[in-house]
Amino acid sequence: MAKVTLLGAVAPVVWGTTYAVTTELLPPDRPMTAAVLRAVPAGLLLLLLAPARPRQWGRLLVLSLLNIGAFFPLLFVADYRLPGGLAAVVGAAQPFIVALAAWLFFRERTPARQLLWALVAVLGVAMTLASGTLTVDPIGILAASAGTASMALGITLTRAWGPTAGLTGLGSTAWQLLLGGLMISPLIPLLDHGPFVLTTGSLLGYAWLSLVGGALAYSLWFHAARTLPAASTSLLGPLSPVTAALLGWLILGEAFTLQQSLGFALALTAAILGQRRQARPPQRPRRRRDPGPAPTLTVGSHVRRYKHRPTPTAGGGRAW
Repeated sequence: MAKVTLLGAVAPVVWGTTYAVTTELLPPDRPMTAAVLRAVPAGLLLLLLAPARPRQWGRLLVLSLLNIGAFFPLLFVADYRLPGGLAAVVGAAQPFIVALAAWLFFRERTPARQLLWALVAVLGVAMTLASGTLTVDPIGILAASAGTASMALGITLTRAWGPTAGLTGLGSTAWQLLLGGLMISPLIPLLDHGPFVLTTGSLLGYAWLSLVGGALAYSLWFHAARTLPAASTSLLGPLSPVTAALLGWLILGEAFTLQQSLGFALALTAAILGQRRQARPPQRPRRRRDPGPAPTLTVGSHVRRYKHRPTPTAGGGRAW
């Protein structure tokens, strides 16, 4: 289990680098192009490694839209418009949206303790968005929130539906990346306005997002989600905002005010502690009820005890 946990932790750490790669290496004002080039090559690569053909398309298309087709564009819009730490903190609220979606759709209750930590996380995000030297873009906040909700609903439906379209875990990941990327492609001429110039830096950036952030990270993440308990997997999520904030401070020179820094720490702490479930007290073993003496059958002066009903014999009599 420890090995699976370490491999699963690679995914949120890699996703935490998205903001730094987007702002430093990719062409400006091309979020949809970045989303397509992240998803489609990754999906094709995984299909080459593990060929698979879906048997059903309905649920697969829904998951592709929620996990990739809607999530990726909103993610890149948020990354283009918000500092990395701030965008990732909004995404850290995803486990709590998953809990809300599970109750709305499947009436699965979340412990009050986790709901309390979710409220603490909302307070921390509000402090982070307070006025200060950090400029907050409303469109970026809206995109980050919508992307978080889309991915949360995708996770909820994935857990509820289980394996989709008769595919393996790797095959489902490949098709979701491919179909989701194709869904995004019509948005390129509508939303991308900057010049598309390929340089050595942009090629490296696209390769990192597709091969590492797409194919590798999603494969490891879904493998961990299928192997580890749900609570253990969700505890890996805060590694993404930690990575994004660390890179924003080390590489991009971003700074928060004291109030915003405290809000960021509060939201991150709530996201971590809110995903821990309270251990159940050990249950006492039930005492087996004494069935009493076995039933008796009196035949003349003999008393016979039996545990089973008499069964007919081949000669028509009864054996005891």
